[in-house]
Amino acid sequence: MAEPVMSLATLMAAPPRRAPVTATLLAVNIGVFLLMLLAGAGFWHTPNGVQLAWGANFGPATQDGQWWRLFTALFIHFGVVHLALNMWALWDVGRLVEQLYGRWRFAGLYVVSGLLGNLLSLVLHGNQAVSGGASGAIFSLYGALLVFLWRARRSVEPGEFRWLFGAALLFSSLMLGVGFVVPGIDNAAHGGGLLAGALLGLVLAPAGGLHGRTPSRGLAWGTAALIVAVTAVLVWRLPEPSYRFSEEQKAREAIQQFLGEDQRTSRRWGSLLANSARNGLTFDELAGQIDADIAAVYERSFEQLEAAQPGGAAPSAPKLEQLQAYANERAEAARELSQGLREQDREQIQRALEHARQASSKPAPE
Repeated sequence: MAEPVMSLATLMAAPPRRAPVTATLLAVNIGVFLLMLLAGAGFWHTPNGVQLAWGANFGPATQDGQWWRLFTALFIHFGVVHLALNMWALWDVGRLVEQLYGRWRFAGLYVVSGLLGNLLSLVLHGNQAVSGGASGAIFSLYGALLVFLWRARRSVEPGEFRWLFGAALLFSSLMLGVGFVVPGIDNAAHGGGLLAGALLGLVLAPAGGLHGRTPSRGLAWGTAALIVAVTAVLVWRLPEPSYRFSEEQKAREAIQQFLGEDQRTSRRWGSLLANSARNGLTFDELAGQIDADIAAVYERSFEQLEAAQPGGAAPSAPKLEQLQAYANERAEAARELSQGLREQDREQIQRALEHARQASSKPAPE
């Protein structure tokens, strides 16, 4: 049996300068969290909308051409507890793995495995959950560490091997088990990251050191081909998103625009009815202003809301339909009133005014 060449315990206690990539990842994650706090995120828990705006992983958004979310989601956290647990694990295992694999291999391992974990998460529940966090990439470090330790088991002091290998295996298994029983934990990203890290640990294994020898060329290339094949299968199995996030954003903008327009038009309607006599308007003049300032506005709003209607099961779709019906009703009431004014039929004008009052006093759906 070969003599141990290096103490793993010493590597685990290395200062930040010995693991610059790990230190940088910590700083970036914490920095993003602080920026999110300044932007209105919650300290203990952040609503999904904030994470989504900052780049969390979500099927309708990611699959709507925003594939960069597979990467940015690695730095998005849902509160300080989520961040603290991930940063503790990253610092604990990252220093060791970075020194075992080297900083550039470590960086590639972290990013690629994190991307694959998020891709698997998208396949399994992309339409149902907004996900984020560094945990998938951190699990990959445990996967790579387990592979490294097993291959180097004859070069490491037996007691140290048993302790470190057992601790890494127990932690990974325990965290995956917790993910099965605690709601809200993205176990797909965790499991995907762990498996990807183990496979990449073979592909990226450095020469010499505790390994004694690198994996055979055939094993490394075969593992790389397997990773590519699994990635292709995951992409092929991506479920169709229930709606497109860009369409949902347009729908929300249309809703906000209409609500503001409705308030202005309602005030204009009330002003016309209240001040027509004082302003000396004839019936035809008043009818013309109602047509131009009220009916035409609501008809245009109806068309804009109809054009913004998103497909699928977009959250804003029911409200848009409700607002379309509301805008159509207001337009019909205005046209009915202008027609009654032009015909100068007192009875019809009275009915139209009553209808107009009811329509103008009916609030837009909230």
